[in-house]
Parts: sequence; structure tokens; C-alpha cells
Amino acid sequence: MKLLSILPYRVLVSIGYGLGYIAANIPSDRNRVIKINLKLCFPDLCETQINLLRKEHWRLLGRSLVEKSIIWLGSEKQLSKLIEVQSSVDLTSRKPRILVNMHFTGIEGAIILSALAKRMNWPRTSGFFQRMKNPFFNQKIIEWRNRFGGNSIDRQGNTKAIIREIRNGDCIIVAPDIDLGLKDSEFVPFFGIETNTITTVSRLANITGAEVCLMTTTLNQDRSRYLCKIGEPLKDFPTADHKADTARLNQYFEDEIRLRPAEYYWVHKRFKNRPNHETNPYNPSK
Repeated sequence: MKLLSILPYRVLVSIGYGLGYIAANIPSDRNRVIKINLKLCFPDLCETQINLLRKEHWRLLGRSLVEKSIIWLGSEKQLSKLIEVQSSVDLTSRKPRILVNMHFTGIEGAIILSALAKRMNWPRTSGFFQRMKNPFFNQKIIEWRNRFGGNSIDRQGNTKAIIREIRNGDCIIVAPDIDLGLKDSEFVPFFGIETNTITTVSRLANITGAEVCLMTTTLNQDRSRYLCKIGEPLKDFPTADHKADTARLNQYFEDEIRLRPAEYYWVHKRFKNRPNHETNPYNPSK
């Protein structure tokens, strides 16, 4: 990773695309998951279109994988060249605010907020992280993400810590578009499919009075770098209905994904938990 981080960026991207091409053409469980997800979400696409989208997703996933050498080890200067930030809200205001991120291939671009915080007078960036099975890499990734003063908070049992950070006016980033189990979750529509989704954003916003802004990190038009966009606060959000709020967020996610479907994180088993004992699409025997 240290070697990759000092390579010319064009060379780095070419390596990533090459890795993605190889992964797309090797039979694997994740290839099967991607195909299942795409068929479920885009039932109108033919087999050829599904495969083209799957291969393009792998290319972008390979690219994002090698780009993590810059995300995790690069300097502020490198990150500034890699990711541009456009915010519709004043990040210096220190208002209680939740930035709702999505799992695009460029999701790790959120670290740019930490990298620029001191120079731009932005508050500290905090967010949940999911523990990795490997304790060495779990600790390393926390160190790398926090190297500019950010704060990674273990998702398991640290709600009080994140509430404290929100009330302090730190930039809180939550990515609720993955299946984290049935606890504190609801089944709400996502591409017309009842999908298990955590209600964390609505609950935290209700407790803290924080405004909620959508945040995406996606490739720019010529794919030369990434654009991290932070939108205006959502109107009339949250409400007292956590399920309705969560369904609303899923609709926003779906709208963004349809604009750039190859960039979404299709390798995740988004539909593994099913309502009413429906069949698991990834493992029909369960």
C-alpha cells in the first residue's frame, strides 16, 4: 500500500481497473452476489446488460481498492487532489448535524473532511465503523482513518458516544444502507423490495435535534477524481415515525444510485434478511 500511494495517479487507476477486470472474470461468491443484486434491482435489464454493469462495477471497485492506499496512507495534499468537497451547508457553524453517506465505491472519501478540517476550520469528523474480523487490520484502519484527528466510533454499543459528538457540533457521518441485522431496523422499500434497514439516522436526529444532510462521494464527469457533495438539510426530517423516515432515506439512495449504478456497492448482501420468512436470495435453502 505504501508503494501504491507514491505511484503516479494514472498508473494507480490503471492497476485498479486491471484488478477489477480479473475479478469480474473469475467465478466467485461475490460475483454471484453482484449479479443477484443487479437482477433484483433492475429487472428490466437483459442478461447482457446485467453482465456489462457487473463488469463495470468490478472495474470501479478495483480502482477504489488501490485508491485506499491514498485514502489510508496519503497526505492532505494527495487527498485534496483526489477528492473535491462541495458543501451546501456551512461546516464551520458547528450546528448539530448528521451527514448521511452511501456505500458508493468512493465512500471512504469522507476522510477528506478530516484532512481539511484544521485548514478550513471545520469540526472534527466522527463516524461509526464496523469491526473487522482481523484484529491487526481492524486497529490499523482505525489509526489510518483517524490520522488527521477524526474519530472512529465502534458501532457496537457506543450510541452515547455518537450522541455526545453530535451535540458537540462535530461532523457525524452515518452510512445506513447496509444490512446490519434485525436490531433497530425496519423493512422498508429499496428498488421496490422490502429491505432490512437500520433506523439509526431518524433516532439520532430525534434525540439530538440535529439537521440531516445527504452526502455522496462519487466520480466526477471525466472520472479523473472524486466529488464529495454535502446537500442542504432535509426538510421536515426527522418525524416521529422512524420507519417512514428510513423509507424516505432509501428513496433518496435509490434515486442517486440510478444516476450512477456501476458505482454502488453491489458486493454487499443487501437483501439477506427477509420479512415474513421469505427465501434468502443468496442462499435459497435458508
